[in-house]
Amino acid sequence: MAPACYRCSACGNVTRFDVTTVRRTRAYHHYTVGGELTVEDEVLLAEDTQEVSCRWCGSARAVEAVPAAPDAAPFDR
Repeated sequence: MAPACYRCSACGNVTRFDVTTVRRTRAYHHYTVGGELTVEDEVLLAEDTQEVSCRWCGSARAVEAVPAAPDAAPFDR
């Protein structure tokens, strides 16, 4: 899944956001004899964005998702 782009209509921020996301994944956990873990073949099964708030002004109500141009930087939109 491609990450969303956001814009805060309260302050104009397009670069800094706190995003709370819940993800459900399936992964192969491989433990060595010494107990060290390596996670392999992780597959994203579901993802739900719970909240997005502006890092500059703190607003969560004024943040909106914006379409991303394939090669544009956020400040070019």
